[in-house]
Amino acid sequence: MSEIKVNKISPRSGTTVTLGDSGDTFTIPSGATINNQGTATNFGATGSASWVTTVKTGDFTAVAGEGYFVNTTSGEIDVALPAGTAGAVVAVKDYAKTWQTNNCILVPNGSDKIGGLADNAILAEQGLAVTLVFVDSTKGWLVTDSGLQSEAPGILYVAASGGTETTSGDFKIHTFTGPGTFTVSCAGNAQGSNKVSYMVVAGGGSGGAAEGGGGGGAGGFRESKAPFCSPYTASPLAPTDGLAVEATAIPITVGAGGASLPYPAPTRGNAGSNSIFSTITSAGGGGGGTSCNSPTRPGGNGGSGGGGGETRGGCGQQGTGGSGNTPSVSPAQGKDGGPGSPSATNPAGAGGGGGATACGQTGQPNAGGAGGAGATTSINGTPTARAGGGGGGVYGPACIGAGGTGGGGAGGRKAGGSVAAVAGTVNTGGGGGGASEGSPGSYGNSAAGGSGIVIIRYKFQN
Repeated sequence: MSEIKVNKISPRSGTTVTLGDSGDTFTIPSGATINNQGTATNFGATGSASWVTTVKTGDFTAVAGEGYFVNTTSGEIDVALPAGTAGAVVAVKDYAKTWQTNNCILVPNGSDKIGGLADNAILAEQGLAVTLVFVDSTKGWLVTDSGLQSEAPGILYVAASGGTETTSGDFKIHTFTGPGTFTVSCAGNAQGSNKVSYMVVAGGGSGGAAEGGGGGGAGGFRESKAPFCSPYTASPLAPTDGLAVEATAIPITVGAGGASLPYPAPTRGNAGSNSIFSTITSAGGGGGGTSCNSPTRPGGNGGSGGGGGETRGGCGQQGTGGSGNTPSVSPAQGKDGGPGSPSATNPAGAGGGGGATACGQTGQPNAGGAGGAGATTSINGTPTARAGGGGGGVYGPACIGAGGTGGGGAGGRKAGGSVAAVAGTVNTGGGGGGASEGSPGSYGNSAAGGSGIVIIRYKFQN
């Protein structure tokens, strides 16, 4: 191989030097630099820029042929364009995705124009990149290329804050035991994660008051498991679709349990309050029915239905259980309450409140109905049952109704061994136990329902 070493090549005649013939290849070795101090033609230079990697954080004057990464995090930035010459190119890119808040302003030189207008151009779209070429004095700088970073996305994961935050491997968990805000800063994408799993449990209803009240219905239980959250065991009620979220602040409502009721007035228990996350609403549990008072003997409707009050002493028809899954959603958010004992004798038991996965049991002449079972999920890392129905109270020396698994409270009894009705467990949505006979401040009082809870889980890293 021949080698020629010279410091300068000049044409022998004329003003043009021709290198090689058609079809020849010239190789520029690694590390070599070509420094153009003149005008390049037929190299594709017009319309492209050489990018400067020193990020601009304040006003500056652009140089023809260069592109700049412009960071407006601290405020608006003015980019003074160079004097326009045909074929000159300048490019800018939103470095920190903040142009929608603090704009990038292109300022033409002298009487030059941008897009035919002798005025500044305001770049205000998040993540934008723009390349401009100076054409002539009529139109000035024209945009020849533009795009957004979203057109070439990398792997993105959901990112959010709010509630009590914990992690389990590559998954983040937000637990809300009271009202709050789930603030999403990144909605993610399909390459990383773009849906969240959730469990939304409403407040449980309280038991019915006075002499054999029905158990309170559990708060509505709604769960959905995102396809990105496979490493946990969801309840049987959870479809595998999850919920897509946007980058915004999402209010969280955690429903309170229905308040307890005092003796002596025979009154249906109070319904629990709804819990809400985005488009998901779980209905509060229905209150337990009461005895010997037709208008309030049936259990209330709700996420799960309240148990019916007991029937005795010729008080009329049996207390029916309230309807669960009210309003209706799919999968169902809860079950019906059990009816009270059909017997008109003493003793007699009230029906149990419905739970997330099972109806409340029917009250018997010698026993209150047990509350329906709740649902178990390990969305927060630990298998936990929630939304159990409250147990039915009893009149006379009968067996009290047990609370359903998942925070349901047991019913009350006075005769045959006094036992006060038990409240639903806090943050489970469990129904409260129904009352027994008694006196003010004693076993004739119904028990409160347990408050609800909202848990959100998603993949935040790989």
